[in-house]
Amino acid sequence: MKKNIALIPGDGIGPDVVAEAVNVLDAVAKKFGHSFTYETVTAGGCSIDKFGKPLIQEELDKCLKSDAALLGAVGGPKWDSLPSEIRPEKALLGLRSGMKVFANLRPAVMWKQLKDACPLKDEIAGEGIDILIVRELISGIYFGERGTAADGKSAWDTEKYTWEEIERIVRMGFEFAQKRQKRLCVVDKANILNSSQLWRAVTESVKGEYPDVTLSYLYIDNASMQLVRNPRQFDVIATSNMFGDILSDEASQITGSIGMLASASLGNSGPGLYEPIHGSAPDIAGKDLANPLATILSAAMLLRYSFGLEAEAKAIEAAVNSVLDEGWRTGDIAGSRLEELKAGGKLAGTRQMGRLVAERI
Repeated sequence: MKKNIALIPGDGIGPDVVAEAVNVLDAVAKKFGHSFTYETVTAGGCSIDKFGKPLIQEELDKCLKSDAALLGAVGGPKWDSLPSEIRPEKALLGLRSGMKVFANLRPAVMWKQLKDACPLKDEIAGEGIDILIVRELISGIYFGERGTAADGKSAWDTEKYTWEEIERIVRMGFEFAQKRQKRLCVVDKANILNSSQLWRAVTESVKGEYPDVTLSYLYIDNASMQLVRNPRQFDVIATSNMFGDILSDEASQITGSIGMLASASLGNSGPGLYEPIHGSAPDIAGKDLANPLATILSAAMLLRYSFGLEAEAKAIEAAVNSVLDEGWRTGDIAGSRLEELKAGGKLAGTRQMGRLVAERI
């Protein structure tokens, strides 16, 4: 198989972790007889420095012409003083809307080797946590009408959804639930928000097509509490852009580390966009300290969802599992064993962790 992958290293640790994901993808290509080529895309703060904008059309076009895109991270304090309309984070919104990837899949999985990093009690976390959050990605409050009054004393952001935008997310939630434990929870704020009441109306209109899936609803405030109180009650969560953003970051922490969680952004057609859910961490950029595993696992999702290469995706996941079984850790997942790992030579930097995974493949 020959495929072209658009690489969007971005800012901070983005280039560090993307480089290791590429090494792992190359190992997969060699083992399974594929050919992956890469084209670098400039987006985020580095694009502001080069082009004066967080994303220009020519760079977006590279993604649209690719078979899939892999992103590192964007942003950093260097650009914090810029107006919101040209902040690096606008590159993410531009990529998502330009590529028409409306569904963000964020699996929150507690790896058994990292159970000690979970902040929850053993009786709550149990033998593990495995939740899939399906987040609407290109509508809602992040894309609605916004503004600030001339006197700077009031501002507004608009949450707006159409029936079609909600239906395609809810259907995806049901379909993933069918492949998992057959439980779907739709998270909203329907006791207050008209937009959330529409989410419920849409969900009710399609639930009859999925009789094998148990459907439930939770308000966002209760869902945030339940995620900490009893995370194992959740299988698949479908929700809006902002609520999904918040819940998935919360879920990342209860599973042990934000440095382990991958994501996929998919549309009805065209290339998917894959990225770790962590930020750019500019304070450790270029210091060989970042955890590349979330980006490497995002590459596994890329192989699975964009290329249909299930065996290859599982090979990456098995390699990560093997490296963790052997006791290797980066600093963010070392927990209380940091000094022990240093003394035992099992504390890996960014490059060594990437190399270990590639070797296991």
